[in-house]
Amino acid sequence: MTGGLKTGDFDFDLPEGAIAGRPAVPREAARLLEVGASLHDRTVADLPGLLRPGDALVINDTQVIPARIVGMRGRARVEATLLRPLDRAPEGETWSALARPARRLRRGDVLEVADDFRAEILDRAEGGEVRLRFPPGTDVLAALDEHGETPLPPYIERPGGAEARDRDDYQTVYARSPGAVAAPTAGLHLTADLLGRIEDRGVEIVVVTLHVGAGTFLPIKAECVEDHRMHAEWGEISPEAADTIRRRREAGGRVVAVGTTSLRLLESAADEDERIGAFRGDTSLFIVPGYRFRVVDALLTNFHLPRSTLFMLVAAFSGLARMKAAYAHAAEAGYRFYSYGDATFLHRAEGA
Repeated sequence: MTGGLKTGDFDFDLPEGAIAGRPAVPREAARLLEVGASLHDRTVADLPGLLRPGDALVINDTQVIPARIVGMRGRARVEATLLRPLDRAPEGETWSALARPARRLRRGDVLEVADDFRAEILDRAEGGEVRLRFPPGTDVLAALDEHGETPLPPYIERPGGAEARDRDDYQTVYARSPGAVAAPTAGLHLTADLLGRIEDRGVEIVVVTLHVGAGTFLPIKAECVEDHRMHAEWGEISPEAADTIRRRREAGGRVVAVGTTSLRLLESAADEDERIGAFRGDTSLFIVPGYRFRVVDALLTNFHLPRSTLFMLVAAFSGLARMKAAYAHAAEAGYRFYSYGDATFLHRAEGA
């Protein structure tokens, strides 16, 4: 329930230069702000100490595909970011995409990316979204791997486009399931060594999949929160993963989500009795203050954009006043913000 919430309620000021252009090296050297009844400045390397034996740490193994392509429509240059496959048919594979400039594209136009990689414009919707159809026999993922770029968020400045190192930097070390066009950024901080130390604490690592879409990180333009339409994203929780989470909870362990993507998927798979089951399909769950969490007890997540669905989610999880105070502290203390920035470890507020 949004209850008349205004998008402006979730605005905040960010100092110039606070947006991270590169990730911390090593990854776990990033700073970590623990947010509960009080604030504690830590680093991601301290994460094992914030977890308890018996907890379940849930990670999202989606893999970012090089979904940004640049092609020609006649003599005009067109950029497109593929979002998700829609259909496979004898006449070709169809994807939704965000195109720029979309307003000049017409049905039947052909976007030439390379001699062996082209797509036909099927139609155009609002917000720059189009449907592209690739010719029969096109291996879209293989073609993207050869001709595409990592689809970095617009606030990470790369005048010449994404660089070669971004393919590794903008990918979790455990990415296995291709399909995301944006990284589950909290997971960018985790390394194999850190995950090993977490397991040594008696924490079970549970793998789920949610293919993150480009709309996840965008600020909301509607004045009223209830007028915002969430983009659907495809996710999967295996029966084995759901069973592990149930067993850990029944034994008194906490469910700790790595990233808002993992959290939204877990909450989508839970029923009103707070039981989690296997899940496979789309979710467009929109979490705002007033939402009652069913599964997740703690959350590792990055710092999010003002007026975004993700800042609304963390405000629902830990309280709006508490999160605004945490972000003000982070800005004053020089934390680095957004996808390549530092992280927070959020305890769920009482009653959330």
